Amino acid sequence: MVSALSLWLPVLLSAVFVFIVSSIIHMVLSWHRNDFSAVPSEDDVMDALRPFNIPEGEYFIPHVDDPKQRETDEFKAKVDKGPVAFLTVIPASYKMGGKLLLWFIYSLLVGLCTAYVAGLALAPGAHFLAVFRFAGTVAFAGYALALMQNSIWYGRSWKTTLKSMTDGFVYACVTAGTFGWMWP
Repeated sequence: MVSALSLWLPVLLSAVFVFIVSSIIHMVLSWHRNDFSAVPSEDDVMDALRPFNIPEGEYFIPHVDDPKQRETDEFKAKVDKGPVAFLTVIPASYKMGGKLLLWFIYSLLVGLCTAYVAGLALAPGAHFLAVFRFAGTVAFAGYALALMQNSIWYGRSWKTTLKSMTDGFVYACVTAGTFGWMWP
């Protein structure tokens, strides 16, 4: 057994490496450029929504407060008339700095969970491939598996989800390689 706290260096380095790799994936490669489509008549839609001054948050249209309302003729008519949509409203002054910091903290958290599980399972001096397997599996779970929920429940394109899960696989391999390299 290896203490997760004694693995602080692979946790930190894997987060740095994942941050760098994710920056390359998102800023240099064109892999994610078509993940979102434009809304037809985008300017008209934005102009139509603007007067409502919708606060930052997540919305479902049409919305019901009580599941029993889904059975009403009024609700069914709204659904039939459409559109049915999930809407995420973010601040107009979208700042990347805070998002990048949160992404790095998230990568540290994945690394810490990876250190905990691998540390419980493996002894000091474990073979690189054994460390790689444990660390990679845990990191993949942290970076990729939960993304499927977006396609299952919120209608996100499976193509987009699978691309993001592929990113998660790459991040998991980077994490696994770092842990294998730095394993005590």
